[in-house]
Amino acid sequence: MCIKSIILAGGSGTRLWPLSRELYPKQFLKIKDRSLFQDTMERCLQVSDISEIYVVTNEVHKYFAIGQVEELGYDMPPENLLLEPEGRNTLPAICYGMKEIDKAHGRSVVGVFSSDHVLDPIAMETISGAEKLASEYLVTFGIVPSFPHTGYGYIKPGEELDIGNRVLEFREKPCQEDAERYIAEGCLWNSGMFLLDTEVFLKEVRELAPDVWDAFDDSGDVNEIYSKMPNISIDYGIMEKSSRVSVVRLGCKWSDLGNFEAFYVESEKDKTNNCSPSCENIFVDSSNNFVHSSTNKLVSLIDINDMIVVDTSDALMICPRKSSEKVKEVVSLLRERNDERINIHETVYRPWGSYTLLENSAGHKIKNISVLPGKKLSLQLHHYRSEHWVVVRGMACVENDGQHFFLRQGESTFIKAGSKHRLSNPGKLALEIIEVQLGEYVEEDDIVRFDDEYGRA
Repeated sequence: MCIKSIILAGGSGTRLWPLSRELYPKQFLKIKDRSLFQDTMERCLQVSDISEIYVVTNEVHKYFAIGQVEELGYDMPPENLLLEPEGRNTLPAICYGMKEIDKAHGRSVVGVFSSDHVLDPIAMETISGAEKLASEYLVTFGIVPSFPHTGYGYIKPGEELDIGNRVLEFREKPCQEDAERYIAEGCLWNSGMFLLDTEVFLKEVRELAPDVWDAFDDSGDVNEIYSKMPNISIDYGIMEKSSRVSVVRLGCKWSDLGNFEAFYVESEKDKTNNCSPSCENIFVDSSNNFVHSSTNKLVSLIDINDMIVVDTSDALMICPRKSSEKVKEVVSLLRERNDERINIHETVYRPWGSYTLLENSAGHKIKNISVLPGKKLSLQLHHYRSEHWVVVRGMACVENDGQHFFLRQGESTFIKAGSKHRLSNPGKLALEIIEVQLGEYVEEDDIVRFDDEYGRA
């Protein structure tokens, strides 16, 4: 293994609302057994050791990345998790990763991958096979189109090389007529994946994007660096300007899963072409639908065709499949209202595990809390609420006002307001509890931490 990898994992994925939220974006969603981020990590492990994989994300998504790598059975070095203080598009994120790799490993060939794409794992053979090309060119990968897609950018190949072609032109997302013409001309879909030599890439950044280069000074303070950073994509900042760009064809399954229509296309379907994770859902004289319910609710459709139905505990979204791009308009309207439902999902991930909000009112909350083996919550207290814990699965170690004791399945305890308390999982299996919060104020900011092994304030 001689290729290093960068995974870009900072996007919000709001075009898949209400499944995806800004604090729980699509790359970390688990529609099946694994998330898109975990699939990307597994592909990178084909060409890189875990110590050679760098994840660029942000503070909000930090523990998603750490936890989901641990679920795969790996421990990623802490220095390989690069946290951007704010999103400034793909060029700063990639430049951040490339400079850190160059600092740690010297001159390297690096694969750059989005964390929210579907890609046939066999593509990694072609990607790693283009390594020699990267010593002279910035290598991008073009997908052989299966139809004239209007949601993707296109790449027009030019002069043939030993591997791939020089890039003649990058083209923006087209209308239907232009997309058909691009395919007739032999253009490829722009996948947004790259294979880059650190020396070649950083030289091009210095010459073609001096404002990005200058922002990465020697201070080492990432907050100061990003305060001077422009918002710019790698395509606009480098690829469209450089004379050293090549493209390698990938004739395999790929999708950026940009909307629910893309999810429908990539998902398994029944004999009437309905896509539904739950086999209990009922379809009567209905076909070509995408139905997803993250609750235990049974969904039944009668005489319904070509629709998307997404049901969560706090939101229901229904639209024709052909209108799935308009979901972003709903998100924009919610943002104008300062509605928290664009940010917060019913399931919230923490460094110790996760919790799912089951019920909520002004004076109470009910949560299902899952604590990973060997993990513990912070030592804390709440001024305005009490808590009642019931163990559903596993064994809990409880600290309450200096007393330590264990609870097993079916046992419970009460934490009164003002008590210093801590919950931990000493076992080898996940701990699951139901927490009932009662009080005049039950929001998340009523917490005073006295000790926290994850460095939170």
